Amino acid sequence: MKLLAIDTTEDACSAALMLEGETVERFEIAPRRHSELILPMMEGLLVDAGLRLGDLDALAFACGPGAFTGVRIATAIVQGAALGANLPVVPVSSLQALAQGALREHATGAVLAAFDARMHEVYWGAFRVDADGIMRPAGAQGVHAPDQVVVPVGDDWVGSGSGWQAYADQLAARLGAALCSHGESMVHARDVAQLAAVLYAEGAGVAAAQAQPVYLRNEVAWAKP
Repeated sequence: MKLLAIDTTEDACSAALMLEGETVERFEIAPRRHSELILPMMEGLLVDAGLRLGDLDALAFACGPGAFTGVRIATAIVQGAALGANLPVVPVSSLQALAQGALREHATGAVLAAFDARMHEVYWGAFRVDADGIMRPAGAQGVHAPDQVVVPVGDDWVGSGSGWQAYADQLAARLGAALCSHGESMVHARDVAQLAAVLYAEGAGVAAAQAQPVYLRNEVAWAKP
């Protein structure tokens, strides 16, 4: 499979090209420079591989939740590229990609992924690794106050993401014995690509116009009476 994935969820900006299972990534921590960097990253990967967009099978992006501006940038970039090259798009949860990265970097198979959502809240999701090495949702994703996050079943959970840096004490107190440890990490496009390849095989590819951002906060706010 030939797939190009991007991420601009938080401060990091990255693009990754997967060719027949091998992945090359360009990654940079560059707050407020996503729109400047992401297209050259994508183009550079394709040029190095001797490919054009039209040679790919699909595009993928971390669709959120995350920083609103970053999520919008990734959505617009991937929609435009997919429309011009007539390619399907695979939206991938940013939280799931964060959990996949924790598995890759630390062999952590049960991850509580949390982004700092500001306004004293976190974007939250629980993920467990399956038999094929893919982090799968172990509950619904949502946006919560740190002392209101959903506590999953089990006592082997490891926290990952910027939410743990911002609200470590509150989250640890809420989770109690369910939590083993926690640390800060970032989304990488290589993990978006790995998830996207699996999701694409499962039929998750959509047309460019249907590739939409996931904000969570808007949905939750709308649902409140």
